[in-house]
Amino acid sequence: MSDTQSTNSLADLKTLVAGTPAGEGTTAAATREPKRDAQGRAYATGRRKNAIARVWLKPGKGEVQVNGRTQAKYFARPVLRMLIAQPFLVADRYQQFDVICTVVGGGLSGQAGAVRLGVSRALTHYEPALRPILKKAGFLTRDPRVVERKKYGKAKARRSFQFSKR
Repeated sequence: MSDTQSTNSLADLKTLVAGTPAGEGTTAAATREPKRDAQGRAYATGRRKNAIARVWLKPGKGEVQVNGRTQAKYFARPVLRMLIAQPFLVADRYQQFDVICTVVGGGLSGQAGAVRLGVSRALTHYEPALRPILKKAGFLTRDPRVVERKKYGKAKARRSFQFSKR
């Protein structure tokens, strides 16, 4: 079947797609180009609660540097370090990339979540074929939950002052 012929059924479309070489992308992820800077790094921004993480990803031994400190010093709790490693484990790229990131705002938990989102996005910029895997795992979705603001006439966001009858 030639490329100029029209397709009349799904079977024709299947044979057309099956006939395309592996180099030609049939999905959106395969047609995406890697986004890397002059040094071969991928950059992405991650956000969680009030924390913002700027993440650079480059091939290396798996070292993670946060605000000039090692990952073990900055994120002392193992749970937070595990959170950052999740995208690499899911994508089967553990200890293949070095991560350099700067984090501002929020607490440690929010910062770790921001770094995870930034690492996931940077991985998709470096290797666009990883996007479906990371998306299915839910690592490319920004968690929209933030702290509710305090309202006037209230002790906190929703808590009222203690009622006094007299």
